[in-house]
Amino acid sequence: MARTCIDCGKSVSFFGSVDGRCQECQLAHIRERSTGETSAEHEEKKKARHKVEQAVLDVVLTTEAVAPFPILERLDIVTAECAFGMNIFRDLFASVRDITGGRSEAVQKTMRDTRKVALDELRREAHALGANAVIGVSLSYTELSGAGNMVLLVASGTAVKAEC
Repeated sequence: MARTCIDCGKSVSFFGSVDGRCQECQLAHIRERSTGETSAEHEEKKKARHKVEQAVLDVVLTTEAVAPFPILERLDIVTAECAFGMNIFRDLFASVRDITGGRSEAVQKTMRDTRKVALDELRREAHALGANAVIGVSLSYTELSGAGNMVLLVASGTAVKAEC
């Protein structure tokens, strides 16, 4: 037996409705009751967050300068730290690769993912300062434990405003 949503009028099944609402309207109703935020306000905040995320992604990372654009202002040194561990199975296979020679794809993937996280965090730090670029980016890996199963990656650079 089909029902009609009391908010939007959409046809919903008996089991697909909650308190006479379709799932989408029920979620909006719960959000509005818990946060006092309407669906339109929620969408507006979502768009604003997306705009900030895009601005963060637009921050340029480079090792020397933002050629050919002149640097207008050096703001501050920014850093991002990311500690990561290798699980026991990755460690085991990495040890075997170490003995036999070759590359460990699992370890390389973990390090690649960690580098992406650290660089993304570096962009966020720079964006928070009002920078549109980070120059002199340096990555430093440090082993935290003697067993090699914890590694710290530190990304650093100088946040600048460049004429882009």
